[in-house]
Amino acid sequence: GSPYQPAIDALESHPEKKFYNVSKLGGAKYDTLPYSIRVLFESSVRNCDGFLVKETDAMNILDWKTKQNHVEVPFCPARVVLQDFTGIPAMVDFAAMREAVRSAGGDPVKVNPACPTDLTVDHSLQIDFSKCAIQNAPNPGGGEQKPLARLSPLKPLLRKPPLCRGHSSCRGSCGTGEAGRSSGPFSAQIENTPILCPFHLQPVPEPETVLKNQEMEFGRNRERLQFFKWSSKVFENISIIPPETGTAHQVNLEYLSRVVFDVKDFLHPDSVVGTDSHTTMVNGLGILGWGVGGIETEAVMLGMPLTLTLPEVVGCELTGTVSPFATSIDIVLSITKHLRQADVAGKFVEFFGSGVSQLSVADRTTIANMCPEYGAILSFFPVDNVTLKHLKHAGFDKAKLEVTEAYLKAVKLFRNDESSFREPEYSQVVQVSLSSIIPYVSGPKRSQDRVAVNNMKSDFQACLNEKSGVKGFQIAAEKQNDIVPVQYEGNEYKLSHGCVVIAAVISCTNNCNPSVMLAAGLLAKKAVEAGLMVKPYIRTSLSPGSGMVTHYLSSSGVLPYLSKLGFEVVGYGCSTCVGNTAPLPEAIRNAIKQGDIIACGILSGTKNFEGRLCDCVRANYLASPPLVVAYAIAGTVQIDFDTEPLGTGFNGKSIYLRDIWPTRQELHTVEEERVISSMFKELKEKMEKGNKRWNLLEAPESTLFPWDLKSTYIRCPSFFDKLAKEAVPPQAVENAHVLLFLGDSVTTDHISPAGSIARSSAAAKYLTSKGLTPREFNSYGARRGNDAVMTRGTFANIKLLNKFIGKPAPKTIHFPSGQTLDVFEAAELYQKEGIPVIILAGKKYGLGSSRDWAAKGPFLLGVKAVLAESYEKVHRSQLIGIGIAPLQFRPGENPSTLGLTGREQFSILFPPDLSPRMTLDIKTSTGKVFSVIALFENNMEITLYKNGGSLNFVARRFL
Repeated sequence: GSPYQPAIDALESHPEKKFYNVSKLGGAKYDTLPYSIRVLFESSVRNCDGFLVKETDAMNILDWKTKQNHVEVPFCPARVVLQDFTGIPAMVDFAAMREAVRSAGGDPVKVNPACPTDLTVDHSLQIDFSKCAIQNAPNPGGGEQKPLARLSPLKPLLRKPPLCRGHSSCRGSCGTGEAGRSSGPFSAQIENTPILCPFHLQPVPEPETVLKNQEMEFGRNRERLQFFKWSSKVFENISIIPPETGTAHQVNLEYLSRVVFDVKDFLHPDSVVGTDSHTTMVNGLGILGWGVGGIETEAVMLGMPLTLTLPEVVGCELTGTVSPFATSIDIVLSITKHLRQADVAGKFVEFFGSGVSQLSVADRTTIANMCPEYGAILSFFPVDNVTLKHLKHAGFDKAKLEVTEAYLKAVKLFRNDESSFREPEYSQVVQVSLSSIIPYVSGPKRSQDRVAVNNMKSDFQACLNEKSGVKGFQIAAEKQNDIVPVQYEGNEYKLSHGCVVIAAVISCTNNCNPSVMLAAGLLAKKAVEAGLMVKPYIRTSLSPGSGMVTHYLSSSGVLPYLSKLGFEVVGYGCSTCVGNTAPLPEAIRNAIKQGDIIACGILSGTKNFEGRLCDCVRANYLASPPLVVAYAIAGTVQIDFDTEPLGTGFNGKSIYLRDIWPTRQELHTVEEERVISSMFKELKEKMEKGNKRWNLLEAPESTLFPWDLKSTYIRCPSFFDKLAKEAVPPQAVENAHVLLFLGDSVTTDHISPAGSIARSSAAAKYLTSKGLTPREFNSYGARRGNDAVMTRGTFANIKLLNKFIGKPAPKTIHFPSGQTLDVFEAAELYQKEGIPVIILAGKKYGLGSSRDWAAKGPFLLGVKAVLAESYEKVHRSQLIGIGIAPLQFRPGENPSTLGLTGREQFSILFPPDLSPRMTLDIKTSTGKVFSVIALFENNMEITLYKNGGSLNFVARRFL
C-alpha cells in the first residue's frame, strides 16, 4: 500500500467519504502549484507502491517549481478511452497476448485491462449516401452493386411509425400517427430516433440517410462488432459503447466523465488518457487528460504508468469581453494562435483570469480539444461554478454534485473568481484579450494558416499566384480567370478557381458546441426565407456528432431549412473528418481535372491536411459551421462578404451575409429556451438501453478468441512470435538498406494508413487475392484489426515524397534488384532476403495526430531503426514502444552534410550497456563512419526497447 496512508482524511460534510488530503500533505508548496500539477501530485500519492511509483516521484512533483523540465514522473490515469479505430488493435493485441501467455505456460485469464477502459465504436461511418443518393446509392468502390436489402437481415427493425395526417405544418414528418399519440417529447417508442418534429417535439422517423448508413455500418463491420462484443464479455474492466450513439469526443464528455471518482466511498480526481487525438477535450471540464498512441494506452491498460517529463505550465490569462460577430470557434482559433506563438509545445497550459467565466464549457472543451494543433500536451480549465452548472445540466444528481464540490474544495482543485483569490505560480504567463477577436478561417492546406474572413478573397488570389508549397498553387496569371462549363442534372454550371464543391458541417471537434451548430441552422433558416439556395453539385452534408446537437437543431426548428440547402443528417459517426467522403459527381470531377481548377472543400472539423478529403479538391478550409453554410450558398471562396452579395433572393434582391447572420442575442435566446437536461437524460437512456442491433448481435464467450483464418478484418498479429521468459539483448543492425529516404515534416498521415483503400495499392491486391471486390474493401480504419492490410497500407499515402522517386508516390527502390516497387513489396523482398531496413528522414518526423500503426506498420515492414534530424515527441516514444530504435543526427548534421545518398548499406551496433541519449557509431558500405544519438530519454525506455517493446515487456509479467 501507499506510504502516505496517514494523509487519508474524511470529508467534513460527508464523513463516510475518504480521500488523500494532499493539500495538508503538501502544505505551502502545494498552494502555489498549478491545478494540473496538483492532480499529478494526488495521483502519485495515491498510487505510490515503491516500485512503479516511488516516494521521490511524489516529492519531485511537489517541488515542481524547481524540478519542472528536469525530472521524469510517472502518471497513473484513472481510466482509458479508446475509439474503435485504435481500440481494435489494442483489443486484438490483448487477445493475441492471451494466446502467447498460454503458449508460454502462463494463465490467459489473468490477461485483462488493469484500469477501467471505455471503448466507443464510432469511427467507421462512411458517407455512402448523401442528399442525391437516396434513390440511387453511389458506388464509390466500383465492383458489383449489391442490393442494399441483402446487406443486413435486420431490415424489419427499422419499422416506421404511421405518418401523421393531423398537422398541415409537418407534412407527416412528426410521426405522431393519426391519433396524435401524446407520449411526451422523448417517447421511447421508436428505436433509432433522436430527431423530433420541429413543430410538436414528437418523435419523427429519421431521414433515410441515417438509417441506411447504420445498416451499412452493421453489415460491413459485423465481424469487428462481434469481436468487440466478445471483448466486452470476456475481459474485465472493459465497457463497450455501441455504434450510432455519438462520436468518442462527445460521448466522452457527455457521458463517460466522472470529474471525481468515487470508488467504494474513496474519492479521487478523474483523469484519462485516450487514443483519440481529441481526448484533450475533457480538460475543459477540469479532468486532466490527453491523447497518447495506441501503444501507450495499451501499456496503461496493462497497469504501467505513463512516464512524462514534469512539464512547464503556461498560465493563459483571459481578459476583456467577446465581440458579437465572433463565434466560439473564432475565440478558439484566436487563443490557439496566441498559444502557438507563445511556444507551448510539450507544456501544459492552464487558464485563469476574469475572462475564463465568460467561456461556456463548450467553448472550453473546444479550446482544450485544439491542443494537438498548438503542440501543448493539454489545456486545463480547473473546475469552477460554470463547470458545476454544466454538470447539473448533464444529469449529475444533487448528492453527487455536493460531494464533487466539497471534495474539490477540500483538496484545493476548485477555481474561484474572487479577486482576493490566490492564483498559482506559472512557468510563464500569456495574456489574451477577448475583445480583440475577429472571425477567421484556416487553410488552404494547413490548419495553422489563418485567414481573416474579410481578407479571404485577396488571400486566395495570393495562393493562386504563390509557387507550390504550404500555401501556394502556382497557377499561371493567364489561367487564373479560367471558367469551365459543366452539365449537371440537366443544367449548365460554371466552375472556376475557388469554387466550393464540398461543404461539410461536422460537429466533430467543435465538440458539438451547439451554439455554432445552431448559428449555422439559424443562418440557413434566414437564407431560405430570403430565397437563397445551394447549387446541387456541391457535396453538402451535416454530421451532427451526437444526439445532443441533433436535438438543438431539430427542437429549434432549423433542420428542415438545413435540409432544404442540402445539409442532410448523415449519421453520428466521425465522417468527413477521417477522410470518408463519398466521391464527387463524375462530371464535376472531370471538369475540375480538365480545367486544372483549384476547387475548395469547406468544413468545420479540425483536420484538413492535404489529400485527406478527396484527391481532386486541392484547397481545404476549416471554418465555423455558419460560415460553411455561407460559403456553400456563395458557391465560391472568392467573395468579399462586406461588399458582395451571397446571391439573389426573392424579387431579385441582393442578399448580403450581414442580412442573414444570427446575432449573439438571437442565438442565446434560442439556446436558453431549447437546451434542456432532457437531452442528457435521453442520451443516458440510449446508452443504457443500447442499440437494438447491437443487443441482438451474437458473439463467442471463450477465454481465447476463436480466430477465423479466412477473416480479412481480424487476424492474430505477429508481435509476440518470439515471446520467451527472458528478454534477448538488442541485436546489431548489419548492412541495412534504406527503405525510404524522406524529407522534413513527414506526418503520421503519410506513414499510417487512413481513409479509403486505393485500387492500385498493395492492400487492394491483398484483398482482391482474398476474393473481395473493390466495393467491399472498406477503409483502412475499418481493417485496423488486420495487420496484413495495415502493413500494406503503411507509407501508401499518395502524397508521400520519397527522395529515391523524386515525385509524390507511395513507391521506393529495392536496391539489390534495382526495381521500383510499392513500399510494401520492396520491404517484403528485403525480408525474404534477410536484409534489415532503416528509414532516413529530416526534421519533425512523425508530426500530426497520434496513430498506433505509424509505429506498428514500419515494425512489421522490417524497419529496425529510423534516423532523423528530429522527431515529434509522441511518435518517438511510439517507435520505442514497438521496438524500433529512434536515432538522431547530431546537431547541424543531416544526410546532405554527411554526403549520404541513401543507396549505401548501414551497420549499427547497440552496446549491452545502452544508456539514455548515448552516442552510437554508424558504418556505411562506402567506408564512411558517423555518430548519431540514440534517442532514449530514460531507463524505462531502454528496458522497453531491450524487451522488444512494451507489449512483450508486459506479456513477460504474466509468465
